[in-house]
Amino acid sequence: MTKQSIILRLGALVVGTGILAITASSTLAYRGDPNVKGPNYTAERHTAMLKAFENKDFNAWSNLMQGKGRVTQVVNKDNFAKFAEAHELSLNGKTDEAQKIRAELGLGLQNGAGKGQGMGRFAR
Repeated sequence: MTKQSIILRLGALVVGTGILAITASSTLAYRGDPNVKGPNYTAERHTAMLKAFENKDFNAWSNLMQGKGRVTQVVNKDNFAKFAEAHELSLNGKTDEAQKIRAELGLGLQNGAGKGQGMGRFAR
């Protein structure tokens, strides 16, 4: 291997790693923190989402989510009011209380312990 090919390969590796880091950070940005804008954020969608939470309107929220994310596999019509409560608590800075509700629902555990759902893990 020549010196030039080693430099080119190293450069490609650095660029690839940089792209991966940028993509991963934007993908992992939103984890229940209302101060972090998710990848699908628009002002209109945000307003509609706030209205859905305020009215505890599962159907409106579900339509906005379009089946994206693990949250849509966990949150349903029966537990949406609780999920909306967690959202309101987090907006009011009561993150511990909000996280407790999210954990009860099986969200935000980040270790695959969410009632056997997500991350390719199965309940035992």
